[in-house]
Amino acid sequence: MALALMASYLEQLDYLTREISDIFPGNDALISQLTTLITACPSTFAYIHDPYTSRVTASLVNTLISSLSAIDTLSLVTGDDIVPIIASAQVNAVACFTSRLFYDTAFNRLAKWRPRWEEGCENWPGGAVGGVRYNDSLDGFLHGLRALHTQLSGDETEVSSLRKGKGRAQQQNGVKTVKMVLVVDRAERLKESLPELLVPLTRLAELSKVDIQTIFISQSPWEDTKPSMGAAIDPFHIYVRPPSQEETLRILTSRFPTDGDFAATPHAYHPALAQLYAQYAGALYSICSPFTRDPQELAYVAAAQWPSFVAPVLEAQKGATEFHPIPEDVRMRLLRVFLPSFTAALEALLPRRTHASAWSRMPDVNEGPRVDERNLEMVTRSLSTLQKYILLAAFLASSNPPRTDVRMFARSRETRSKRRRGGGTRRAPQRSASAPAKIPQRLAGPAAFPVDRLSAILASLLEEHDLELRAIGPEFTQPGEYTEMELGRVHTSGAIAELAAAQLLLRVSPPERLDGPPMYKCGISFDVALALGRDMCVPMLDLIWEAV
Repeated sequence: MALALMASYLEQLDYLTREISDIFPGNDALISQLTTLITACPSTFAYIHDPYTSRVTASLVNTLISSLSAIDTLSLVTGDDIVPIIASAQVNAVACFTSRLFYDTAFNRLAKWRPRWEEGCENWPGGAVGGVRYNDSLDGFLHGLRALHTQLSGDETEVSSLRKGKGRAQQQNGVKTVKMVLVVDRAERLKESLPELLVPLTRLAELSKVDIQTIFISQSPWEDTKPSMGAAIDPFHIYVRPPSQEETLRILTSRFPTDGDFAATPHAYHPALAQLYAQYAGALYSICSPFTRDPQELAYVAAAQWPSFVAPVLEAQKGATEFHPIPEDVRMRLLRVFLPSFTAALEALLPRRTHASAWSRMPDVNEGPRVDERNLEMVTRSLSTLQKYILLAAFLASSNPPRTDVRMFARSRETRSKRRRGGGTRRAPQRSASAPAKIPQRLAGPAAFPVDRLSAILASLLEEHDLELRAIGPEFTQPGEYTEMELGRVHTSGAIAELAAAQLLLRVSPPERLDGPPMYKCGISFDVALALGRDMCVPMLDLIWEAV
């Protein structure tokens, strides 16, 4: 009989493991390891390091320990078999920023005590007639853990009797084996807010003399969290690997409902759109995965972008009695149009500058690039002559390799006659079949450049295209002397700062960096640069090294 009951307990653990694995796909090894650690191993200190998806791991641990606490072990195991009852508590180190908040939260969740407003929001009283307080100090916290363990194991006090003031309840016939599990989420914050608790929490089972296990969950490694002087014991390390692309896409596609009515009116989550959503999720992952691998964050961005993404499809299906299949070429064109908007959505939604509901109600992104281009052309028309030349110099600095500056912008007559002009007559160097193909700079995006290189190219443009329009005094006798004097004035640096504030120049180096000149990127497109060059009578195609 006892073997059958023990087998039933193990089967229930297996069923629980499979059920949680379905909720958190891709974490089978972590779930199995934590289940064994909590149910079969002696109390120890464990440290879970998850640098990518710590919120998902915290939710997984909370679901697991709550499910283990709900198992009725007394009805499953009899005789000499000892299976402990799990009493668990998960405490967030950010929310519990004082020791009293930490103690009260741990006691309330271990005892499953819920403060009620009508009863004065009283915390767990401890089952003592004299009203002993266990949240004043670390010593009181340890005494409270012993009292709670005694209450849960043999001298258990019912919550209802405590609320009615009846004192202790009747002792039960058998003494139960209780194991307490204390989980601390965002444990790296303990080093800043509660450093005095960091060492005692790692030795909690040793100090309290009860069967309690402490688990830390953190984005930082233990070497950055542990206290100095070696006072804390070495934990049992558990490293959570980042979810793979297949696991993440499986989580994203599982959020799309596929059990709806195919004959229903076309809507954003129609079951016939499941295949399109899978392609949409794959494109979203390819764009956003270098910035975040958290499936919850990716699902948040996907839910915000999906209504705008599927709007053209729903418009084409408007008035149809049934959903027509979407051709493959339509899917590819739709993905190609929406790829630039994924980065903008991530930049707005990941730091929560806006919420998903507001983002989904924004106008269709199909009109976005053209509207931005028109606005950019309107902005460039209102710029001063110097700022327009700065933008042209910035575009050339972002497009041309630095080694070509002498050939393209040399001022002396000898080097100017030798430099290359135009892009149509150049021949690409022969390369072997095994060598990787070189990506043109126009397709690779603007390159960063230092501000002194920008000044050199700007001086060349002003000397060659703007010198005749300026009134130069007789005291400037050397070529380029007046231009260098003008570039050294404050208004040139001010013009660069104004362009950076308007996002026409993008600063890539941090402002606090003092070693070396500031680094910038050009913020205008190829077409805007050509239009600006025509306005200033600057032959941009002759000055671009890889001209089209």
